[in-house]
Amino acid sequence: MGASWTDLLDPDRDALRDACPGTLHPRALDRLLAPAVTGEEPRPTLEAHTGYVFGVFLVAVAVPDEDLVYYQEVDLVITPDHLVTVRKTPEGRPPFDPKGVREAIGDDHTAGMVAYQLVDDVAESYLNLVDDLNDEIDELEDAIESWPGPRIRNRLSALRHDMLHIRRTLAPTRDAVRRVVDNRVDLEGGIEVFSDDVELHFADAYDKLLRASEALELCRDLVAGARDYYQAMVAQDQNEIVKRLTAVASVLLVPTFIVGLYGQNFRDMPEYHWRFGYAWSWSLIIVTTVAQLIYFRRKGWL
Repeated sequence: MGASWTDLLDPDRDALRDACPGTLHPRALDRLLAPAVTGEEPRPTLEAHTGYVFGVFLVAVAVPDEDLVYYQEVDLVITPDHLVTVRKTPEGRPPFDPKGVREAIGDDHTAGMVAYQLVDDVAESYLNLVDDLNDEIDELEDAIESWPGPRIRNRLSALRHDMLHIRRTLAPTRDAVRRVVDNRVDLEGGIEVFSDDVELHFADAYDKLLRASEALELCRDLVAGARDYYQAMVAQDQNEIVKRLTAVASVLLVPTFIVGLYGQNFRDMPEYHWRFGYAWSWSLIIVTTVAQLIYFRRKGWL
């Protein structure tokens, strides 16, 4: 017969005291009672205490339709023959569903194996999250030339913020699992919560988290590339605008010079006494303007 598993959803203090070992530290109890936070999520950890192992994990969930990432918190209290999971409901979102874990472990299981299945679900959630990020980046790269500038800037900023947030939770999750793989989570007196077989399973979960970390770094490079491409497009558009402004200024400059030249009130200017002087000035303005328009259009500035 395997270890017992007590699963609690948003429990109160009495329910936790009944389910958890009597040696549970008051600070750990307060941490289990803390509500799910939608802003600054807790730091994932897995550490040994007197008589039990305490863990905090965050399951990453992506909502592509809303361009949103939120986290489902699952806290663990593990003893050699008992496991307590505390699930917390995110504001406006569903809590973590342990149905898949129950189906995977069957009836005969140890507390360490249940913990592994939960951690494996966490690792899978980060792999799925990175896949969703890749899809978002592909969509952004395809739409850079068609989306308006403010939308592109907002999406780049949101992706960068999401990846920084994911990195802050993924790295400590990976480190916590690594502590089990390295056999650094043991109770006093040589009591094992995680057997050698379970540690090997945790190594598989660690590999998934490592792949997710490497894929996240690739996503950051892809977002940086998309940002550089967008900035190059903006610079090119600005260059085209400067060319057009230069051409327009030049087209207006020559007629202005001609008008200013003949606007000088000198008595001996020959065009003042010429019958065709007025027509000559207009012809000169029109010819020089048309010549400039042809020149700049051939250069592609207009």
